[in-house]
Amino acid sequence: MALWGFTTLALVALVFFLFFQLVWSKGYRTRLPPGPTPLPILGNILQLKSKNILTFVDQLAEKYGPVYTIHIGRQKVIFLHGYETITEALIDQGDEFGHRKPLAILNVPFKGQGVVSSNGDRWKQIRRFSLMTLRNFGMGKRTIEERVQEEVHCLLEELHNTKGQAFDPTFILYCSPCNVICSILFNHRFNYNDERFLLLMRMLNENSRLVSTPWIQLYNIYPSLIKHLPGSHRIIHKNIFKLRNFIMDQVKKHEKTLDPNNPRDFIDCFLIKMQQKKMNPQSEFNYEQLLTTASNLFAAGTETTTTTVRYGLLLLMKHPEIQAKVHEEIDRVIGSTRRPSMQDRGKMPYVDAVVHEIQRYINLLPFGLPRSAPQNIHFRNYVIPKDTIIFPVLHSILNDRKVFPNPHQFNPENFLDKSGNFQKNDYFMPFSLGKRICLGESLARMEVFLFLVTILQNFTLKPLVDPKELDINPLVTGLLNIPPIYKLSLVPR
Repeated sequence: MALWGFTTLALVALVFFLFFQLVWSKGYRTRLPPGPTPLPILGNILQLKSKNILTFVDQLAEKYGPVYTIHIGRQKVIFLHGYETITEALIDQGDEFGHRKPLAILNVPFKGQGVVSSNGDRWKQIRRFSLMTLRNFGMGKRTIEERVQEEVHCLLEELHNTKGQAFDPTFILYCSPCNVICSILFNHRFNYNDERFLLLMRMLNENSRLVSTPWIQLYNIYPSLIKHLPGSHRIIHKNIFKLRNFIMDQVKKHEKTLDPNNPRDFIDCFLIKMQQKKMNPQSEFNYEQLLTTASNLFAAGTETTTTTVRYGLLLLMKHPEIQAKVHEEIDRVIGSTRRPSMQDRGKMPYVDAVVHEIQRYINLLPFGLPRSAPQNIHFRNYVIPKDTIIFPVLHSILNDRKVFPNPHQFNPENFLDKSGNFQKNDYFMPFSLGKRICLGESLARMEVFLFLVTILQNFTLKPLVDPKELDINPLVTGLLNIPPIYKLSLVPR
C-alpha cells in the first residue's frame, strides 16, 4: 500500500513537472527568438559546455538562426550572431541596443557607475567628459605617441636585462601599457620594480583570469546566492577595492597641489569638474564616479593591450616564417636604430596585416560586453522583453568563414590583397561597434603596433620547444580569451 502511494505521488509529481515545463517554456517564448527548450529554474545551463562554448554558440546559430534565446537559470539571454545581425542591432538600432548590462560580479564595487557599466544620461556625461579629456591629453595625437615611444624604450631596457635567458613575459608586458595609462590618469609612471605597482599588475592579471572562470559565470547567474559563499568572487572584489584605494591615494595627493588653471592629468580635470558642478545635486561628478571611471580606464587600458601583445608574441613564435617576414619589412623600412613611429605603418603592409590578424585571431572579447533591453525591443520578427540580457557575439564576425576561409588558422593574408597591399576589412571589429565602441580604441591600436614592432626590431623570439609543439589555445574562454602561460628567450638582433 505504501509502495502504491509512493508511485501515485511520483506520477503526480512527474505530470506536474511536465505541465509546468510546457507552460513555462511557452509563456517565456512568446515572440522570443527561438532556442533550445529550457528546464524550469535551470534553463539551458546543463547544455552549456564551458570548454567549447564558442563552438556551442555557433552550433545554436546554425540550428536556430542568427538571433536566438538561451535561458541561463531564469534569465533570458539573447545572442546576436553574424555581421549583418550585429550591425543592424548596434548601428541601425543603436539607441535601443546601447544599454549596458553590468556583470553581477562588478555590481558590488562599481554599482552601475563608471564609463563601462553606466547607462542613460550618466553614461553620456561620463563618456563625453572622458573622451574629451583623453583627447586633450593626446589620445590619437602625436603627444601620446611620444609617451608610448618613451615607455617602449623603458621596456626595451628591461627586455635586454633578460640577457637571452628564458622568462615569462607576462608582468613585464603589463607594466608598459599600464604606465602609459598612468601617465594620462596620474601624470606619473612607475619603475618596473616598484612593489606596489607590481602588486597592481598581479591583481589585474588575477582578475582577468578569474572573471572568465565557470565559478564567476555561475556568480553572474545566481549572485544573490553565490555572494554568501566563499570563492574567487571575493578575490575579485578584494582586488578591485585595492585598486580603488590606490587611486584614492592619488586623488588625495592631487587635491593638495591642484591648480584649476593648469590641469596636469585626468584626475585634475575631474576634480576641477567636481568643483564646477558642486552646487548641482544631480551632478554625476563626484568621488565615487571618479574612482570608478579611473578604475575602468586603468584596468581596460592595461589589460587589453597587454593580452594582445602577449598573445601576439606567442603566435609569432608559433609561426617563425611569419616572424621572419616581419623582421625583413622592419629592417627594410625602419632599420635597426631609428625609433618606430605610427607614420611607418602605412609603409609596412605586411606588419600591419600581422597586427590586425593577431587581434582577429585572439578574439579577445568573444561575446563583446553584455547589453540589456531598456524596454521591449522589436527586432526583426521578434520581441526582446525589457531587461533581457543581449550578447553581440563578436566571435561570429571575426571568424566568419565567408570572409576568413580558415578562421582558426593564423594567416596575415586575410588583410592583404593579391599585390601584397594592406586592405581594410569591414569584419575587423575587435573593439565592438556602435555607440558603446571601446573608448580607447585609437590608443590600443597605437600601443599594439609600436610595442610589437619595437620588440621585433630589436629581438628574435625564441620558444623553449619546437614551434610545432607550442600550445596557442586560450587558457580560459569566457568574458576574455586568456592566452596560455609560456616562456621565451629574446635573442638580440
